[in-house]
Amino acid sequence: MTTERWDVLVVGAGPAGSTAARAAAERGARVLLLDGARFPRYKTCGGGMIGASLALLPPTALATIERTVSTATFSLRGGPPRRIRSTRPFLSLVRREVLDQALVDAAVAAGADFQDRTRVTALHEVDGGVEVTLPGGTVLADVVVGADGSSGVVGRYVGVRIARSDLGLEVELAGADPAWADRVHLDWGADAGTYGWVFPKGDRLTVGVIQRKGEGAATRAYLARLLDGLGLADRERLHDSGHLTRWREPGSPVRRGRVLVAGDAAGLLEPLTREGISFALRSGLAAGAAAAAGAEALADYESSVADELEPEQRSGARLLSVLERAPGLAHLAVTRTGAGASRFVRFSRGEVGLSLRGR
Repeated sequence: MTTERWDVLVVGAGPAGSTAARAAAERGARVLLLDGARFPRYKTCGGGMIGASLALLPPTALATIERTVSTATFSLRGGPPRRIRSTRPFLSLVRREVLDQALVDAAVAAGADFQDRTRVTALHEVDGGVEVTLPGGTVLADVVVGADGSSGVVGRYVGVRIARSDLGLEVELAGADPAWADRVHLDWGADAGTYGWVFPKGDRLTVGVIQRKGEGAATRAYLARLLDGLGLADRERLHDSGHLTRWREPGSPVRRGRVLVAGDAAGLLEPLTREGISFALRSGLAAGAAAAAGAEALADYESSVADELEPEQRSGARLLSVLERAPGLAHLAVTRTGAGASRFVRFSRGEVGLSLRGR
């Protein structure tokens, strides 16, 4: 039995969903934010925050940053590292369970209602709204924003088309380490398009690798080599997890009627680095604003994705194809040329995009 109606119902309380809920609530909409997990919850993610993400965070979420770095080391297939430095920090590190809770809290402070441990099982449009099926019944919403991740029900409902999926594996290692106090590490892997990372947090290191989906054994072997090569294989493991990242085909839908998708649910991430938080925040803000404005404004969200996010995805996909063919050249460009190092730092700070035309 339908018991309640909302202006905007947001499915998924990661960065895209919580940001959409906050944006809609700030514009006066009556908002319900749902997530199937119990919050706060662990989330597999390197937790690297580039400047484009920091610019969109509310102050309470900015307070979750645990470390900033001004040094990066790069290696090619586990070889000797090369270092680049900046006079000021260019990357911030967070734990996703802490960041995501802060973003939920910001949405609630803006007026949204939040329910965790509430999984959406189905949805369909009815006269003048969307009926959403929950374990205990149904609710109605004028507009639904789906931000329920890469395997969520809303992306399937909208018909998101995926160009490629990758498998990320990650371990959280216990203990602060002075050797990693002010640096991150990136390794270009032996297999096409793969890379690994080490990101320091307050009391731990996050180490991970990413590779095309379907190469699970090779991905696990790459993670083991990276840990061993960096002398980290014997560290205590706090978490050991994996996740799929994926990006959409150009022109893939982000709307079906009164239902929008944002963030991972829409396949919105940057293909070269697989960075998704900035795409989640930007798409969440745009989706929340459009949803609060009502059904007649939902086309604005489609235009926002097409005009602002899709060009960056195209640039990232082109650069990934270069990296897959010539990782050594990419390594040299970043570590041996001032222009390459500057581009990496400025991209990380959010001063330029991946396109050579900048932003």
